[in-house]
Amino acid sequence: MKSGTVAVIGKANAGKSTLVNVLVGEKVAIVSPKPQTTRDRILGILNREEGQIVFADTPGIYRQRNELTSLMMRTTENTSRGVDAILFVHDGHAGVKEDDAALMKKYAALGLPMIVAYTKIDIMPEERIPEDIKTLYEAGVVQDIYPISARKGKNLKRLLAAIYGMLPEGEPLYPENMVSDKGEKFMIAEIMREKILLKYDKEIPHGAAIVVNRFETREDGVAVVDLDIVCEKRNHKAILIGKQGRALKETASFARQDMEKFLGRKVFLTVYVKVREDWRDKGKMLRELGYSGEE
Repeated sequence: MKSGTVAVIGKANAGKSTLVNVLVGEKVAIVSPKPQTTRDRILGILNREEGQIVFADTPGIYRQRNELTSLMMRTTENTSRGVDAILFVHDGHAGVKEDDAALMKKYAALGLPMIVAYTKIDIMPEERIPEDIKTLYEAGVVQDIYPISARKGKNLKRLLAAIYGMLPEGEPLYPENMVSDKGEKFMIAEIMREKILLKYDKEIPHGAAIVVNRFETREDGVAVVDLDIVCEKRNHKAILIGKQGRALKETASFARQDMEKFLGRKVFLTVYVKVREDWRDKGKMLRELGYSGEE
């Protein structure tokens, strides 16, 4: 059987996490329309008759603006060097920009088996697909390119067959009943952050981190979750809470429903908002909040 780890690499908002979730068949990573949604390396594990694929979903490649972004890019770079193959995800809907081919060739130069998933073909003109692929080939991208739609499930069987074709023979790396390396506490925090990304605009979501202070199950089976939303500025705190606390109540309710769906049981959720000035640029605070870039 085939078994190995595949780094899922690409620009921010290319659709990496959506694709991993669909391929694995479980929500192992949060998704939103905003860049920098994925901050950590997250493993999504697919077990099939052909073998086991361990997808390493990575932070989207993004221009470094602060120490947090720098750590995220370090996570992506470190992950790309410790795998069996690379799945480069390109946002077809966004077209082909000057640096796209250069980025693909950069990872191809690592010498690992690599293919390109050209995503979001369900929301773009079909005639543009061969034009873009031709542009990439002429720019020196020699890897096989697979036009796909994760949302619609188009061409995913072909993509999976190609991924299995890149992997070595071997025994499974993880137990067959395991779908991710992240535990429930991590996903609870990520679900809260996902709802903030979806509800708030501009810089608020990117300046928010989640700290789960308490996560336990009562005798009646209810999960008790006590968490902090950490933001960078006092005016951000006011926006997160909203007039008479309405915004925070709505966001927490939204998050609680998803937490209950994920955990399969009722959740009693308590949320506080705290300010830690410019935490994204302070190494000590980043480490305290669980960001190290050492994946």
